[in-house]
Amino acid sequence: MKKAVFIILILSSFWSYSQKKVLQAQPISQYITIDGKLDETAWENAPIATDFIMFEPDNGKPITEGKKTEIKVLYNNDAIYIGAMMYDDEPNKILKEISQRDNFGTADIFGVFINGFNDGQQNFEFFVSAADVQGDCIMTDAIGEDYSWDAVWISKAKLTDKGWIVEIKIPYAALRFSGENKQTWGINFFREVKRERKKYTWSLIDTKIGTFTQQNGDLVGIENIKPPTRLFFMPYASYYLNAADGQKTYGTLKGGMDIKYGITDAFTLDAILIPDFGQTKYDDQILNLGPFEQQFNENRAFFTEGTDLFNKGNMFYSRRIGGKPSVDPDLNDNEEIIDNVQNVNLINALKVSGRTKNGLGIGVLNAITEKTFATIKDTISGETRKVIVEPLTNYNVLVLDQRFRKNSSVTFINTNVTRNGEFRDANVTGLAWDLNTKANTYNLSGNIKHSIINDTEDKNGTFATVGFAETSGKYRYSVGGDFVTKDFDPNDLGINFYTNYYNFYGNANYRILNPTKLFNSFRINYNMYAEFNKESGKVQDNSINANLNLTTVKNNYYGLGFTFFPLESNDYYEPRAENRYVIIPRKFEAWASVSTNYNHKFAIDLNPSISIADQSGRMAYGADIGPRYRFSDKLLLTYTFSYFRKNNNKGYIDSVDADDNESTPETIVFANRNVITYSNTLGGKYAINSAMTINLAVRQYWSYAENKDILELQQNGTLTPYPQYTDNKNSSFYSWNADLSYSWWFAPGSQVSVLYRNSAANFERVIDKQFKDNVTGLLNNDALKHIFSISVKYFIDYNAVKNKLRKRA
Repeated sequence: MKKAVFIILILSSFWSYSQKKVLQAQPISQYITIDGKLDETAWENAPIATDFIMFEPDNGKPITEGKKTEIKVLYNNDAIYIGAMMYDDEPNKILKEISQRDNFGTADIFGVFINGFNDGQQNFEFFVSAADVQGDCIMTDAIGEDYSWDAVWISKAKLTDKGWIVEIKIPYAALRFSGENKQTWGINFFREVKRERKKYTWSLIDTKIGTFTQQNGDLVGIENIKPPTRLFFMPYASYYLNAADGQKTYGTLKGGMDIKYGITDAFTLDAILIPDFGQTKYDDQILNLGPFEQQFNENRAFFTEGTDLFNKGNMFYSRRIGGKPSVDPDLNDNEEIIDNVQNVNLINALKVSGRTKNGLGIGVLNAITEKTFATIKDTISGETRKVIVEPLTNYNVLVLDQRFRKNSSVTFINTNVTRNGEFRDANVTGLAWDLNTKANTYNLSGNIKHSIINDTEDKNGTFATVGFAETSGKYRYSVGGDFVTKDFDPNDLGINFYTNYYNFYGNANYRILNPTKLFNSFRINYNMYAEFNKESGKVQDNSINANLNLTTVKNNYYGLGFTFFPLESNDYYEPRAENRYVIIPRKFEAWASVSTNYNHKFAIDLNPSISIADQSGRMAYGADIGPRYRFSDKLLLTYTFSYFRKNNNKGYIDSVDADDNESTPETIVFANRNVITYSNTLGGKYAINSAMTINLAVRQYWSYAENKDILELQQNGTLTPYPQYTDNKNSSFYSWNADLSYSWWFAPGSQVSVLYRNSAANFERVIDKQFKDNVTGLLNNDALKHIFSISVKYFIDYNAVKNKLRKRA
């Protein structure tokens, strides 16, 4: 009898956790004050979502009674409201570090995940920490959580003697959903108990299945809503005070506005008029000795917020818009550039994005940059002239993304760059697919892209990739390959460096799905990769890799890996010349990683690595070490020191034109060199409260390449001595950046930012190996540039203004 009862209980538990949960939203007419109290009568009778289940680390385990969690949802014509009670049997131990928006630090978290189309493919996620800090992101299984998206919503968290409470108002403007009278949304609720490093969800997220967004519950009961006009204005005003050596201090006043307009409940227009990006984070520049440009992160809010649709197929690199000019001016004898623009000014930009009730996502992004000149001076006559380095240019992205079966999609993408006059134009068209079986056990993904370049010499190229993977269970694998033609070039509005090759790759991995006595997580990966030049068939790259990643029951992370390159490869990119290559010897690489539990006041990250080549004296090694200390819930300091050294590195330094004999190829000059890099970064945060923080970011960087022997690249890819070359091609680049900022979110969507920045950088051919000299040489008035700026952004809701005017009338 006891056995029968036990079996019934097990089956009942399994049934309750495997069935989709449903929560009824309660309509309201009374006003709800977002104060974290849940004391309005509307909350009393609303249905409750409870019975949370652990997501990590012990997937599927019910939450304990001492951490019981209860959620209620209300709605009216303006917004939905979420009331959450997180019980805690040890409320004095709730972690509550105050941090910046989207960065929760060491604090308990509550979240709500909403999919207005209930199509299992994209969640709008809203988080509130126990310190009353907001965070929001867009979540897809393909990309993960994208915290660059920011919405305007209201929340309040309060600690109690029973745990903590969160009250949230999410206006419909922050969501996307169909226009049907009767709504059924996908919804899930999330709770993290930070001191235990345990995460729970209301609807079970089964980690055996390779999807997150398709395991929501249902929110029903939202009917006949009439959302108000979604029209928002965000005017801003900024003042910049600039100072530098040899330059008179001057001030600049800027002003402009962003506009958001809800075309329908599902589609939104975002426009930026007279943009100002003066307070964006500085770029971490490096000494770039390679054949390709350095890729930078996008820090401009307009090009990060809600752009997940435009990133389909990896065809859009937004830093192209307003980036470096596309044309290098031709110089006559005795001429030099005295005023060259580093970044082209953006005139305006807009984007339209949304999705129909049938799952068709539509995205259009358009931006225009201004006509830009460089100034050239004749060093003998002193005369100057201006040359166009970037004409008036239009950038456009079009995306059509059809979702189906709640877990698959096919996407059409087109990017187009049109420059005024006889300058280069570019068009790239792609088709991408992400197909999953009904049970989410297997995935077939890939894309095919075609580029057309109209320039002095027209070019057409193709890129194709396909991959197949098992995406569920403890044991998983993937295989795939790429094919890229020589003239594929998406770089006017995308970024891609490697062309003219085909490759094959495979992966096999094992992971635990539930904790053991030793580990909370444990995963082993095995990877193989082979790449060949499309024309010659020579090996361009090859590797065998194995790595281990684990988290202990005390929540310390450890990683270890090695990569073996068993065959010599042929690098067709480093020589910077068509059909030339340099042989890269076999080598072995190893790395390790340690990150201690951030819950402790003191924690540390350590990342050593080493690489040994099958060539006399050729090796590389280095390490990052990053201690961090949390003095209190308000004050945190982090520091990272990085050191990396390459001995007997072989790299390109110059090309020497052949004599008038056209049959003689140019001489490609390499150097046998040592490359040493140091960097120090310091970060600090002091939170006055959840809406007001002071932040510090400092970076010192120095890297130099000292040439020991000059070499000539032979036609067969080998290197031989070339002592007749005597030019100094040593390189030393050092830089300094320091930002001290104050941020105050004084109202929803409205912010005051105050920033002081000083920066300096220098590139030299003469190497001074005294570390102190390279640091202090930048920390003086001769080198440093100073910027002090104040920016105010104010969020205006058209409906709120309209209602106030009606009341006054």
